[in-house]
Amino acid sequence: MMTTTAVVFAIGPDRYAVAAAAVREAICKARLFPLPTAPPVLLGAFNLRGEVLPVFDTAMLLGVGSLTNSSTVVVVNTAAGPAGFAVSDLPRVALLSEEIGPSELRGTLGVFAVDDEVAVLVDVEELLLPHAGLATASASEDAGRRGERV
Repeated sequence: MMTTTAVVFAIGPDRYAVAAAAVREAICKARLFPLPTAPPVLLGAFNLRGEVLPVFDTAMLLGVGSLTNSSTVVVVNTAAGPAGFAVSDLPRVALLSEEIGPSELRGTLGVFAVDDEVAVLVDVEELLLPHAGLATASASEDAGRRGERV
């Protein structure tokens, strides 16, 4: 049996996970700046030690509704650059044990046992693929309006 280290977080009542290797850090109480012309899936951007990062509504990306009042962001590294996933609670590191079934959600790799619950494993690259250009352009445009370089 193979185990994978993952960062587990909630989106509403459900649990999701991202491979720990893709996660850069988690930020509590991230101060998001809205991007007025961005689509609803892009909640805004925030400044992480001088780096402007886009923050996505993870529930919308997964097709399971939308988040309200989320101030916790899981920062992930992607081929298009770092991005933030807004989540419902503080994430935790856990071991995913056996895969217990497939997931029908786009951008996911399956359903796994995690301690005494289950979590859907997210493929960060696949989930953000349709929005990769949007995130990079939105963060750059926002920084440009403020006279910053991204």
